[in-house]
Amino acid sequence: MNVKQHTVVDSPYGPLTLVAADGVLSGLYMTGQRHRPAEESFGERVAASEEPFPEVVRQLAAYFAGELTEFDLPLRLEGTDFQRSVWDQLVRIPYGETWSYGELAAKLGKPNASRAVGLANGKNPVGIIVPCHRVIGASGGMTGYGGGVERKVQLLAFESASRP
Repeated sequence: MNVKQHTVVDSPYGPLTLVAADGVLSGLYMTGQRHRPAEESFGERVAASEEPFPEVVRQLAAYFAGELTEFDLPLRLEGTDFQRSVWDQLVRIPYGETWSYGELAAKLGKPNASRAVGLANGKNPVGIIVPCHRVIGASGGMTGYGGGVERKVQLLAFESASRP
């Protein structure tokens, strides 16, 4: 069926557009995000109080308050099998920690695929909740981030400071 709806909520990192497909979260996009789909593809705009958004909003608020370190939300991630395997690994990166693209590739059993992992990481449709910001360059450098390197640095500093 694929009925889409979206809402926009405020965050410490600017407005976040939440997108649901058939009542399941399928997108979280920041303003100016690279690979952000066209606004027309988000479906009807609804209030953040309409399902499935209240629980997403509640968990995001707890995360930004430093009270939640792991999201527990049903997700509908649309991508290739390889992209979905990368995104499945991203949620395994512990809060406040980072992995390099090479480490992520090795955990997928594809140690020479760090570039492909980087491309898949950049196309993650549900930022923050699927924590692609926790992936850094092999040298520890803050390589690209769809939401902008400045936001990546801010998110990592926030998580590091509020680690339990």
